[in-house]
Amino acid sequence: MNRICTYVISTLFSFLWVTSSLAQPTDDWNRWGNWGWGWGHMMFGGVMMIVFWGGIILLVVLLVRSFGGSKPGGLNAPPPTTPLDILKERFAKGEIDKNEYDARKKTLSD
Repeated sequence: MNRICTYVISTLFSFLWVTSSLAQPTDDWNRWGNWGWGWGHMMFGGVMMIVFWGGIILLVVLLVRSFGGSKPGGLNAPPPTTPLDILKERFAKGEIDKNEYDARKKTLSD
């Protein structure tokens, strides 16, 4: 889980670094009406918005899962079955008799 978070964060910062370097002021201060800011913000602005919010949402999901938001089986999962529960079930079904049940129960209790 830590590797995924590290990968997402490093990818997000890499994209931010690339797009910010493309949007640096140029020497042509008012050429083409862009006030010296190059074309990087126009080409990558929409893509970076999607990448940024997608990264934020992914980080929130990963944090919720890492702090116990996703348990195996979900919230309605039955409790784990113990050997004594299995023994009781076999006795209730009639697969074993009372003597065998008592002997195995004693063995499990020790």
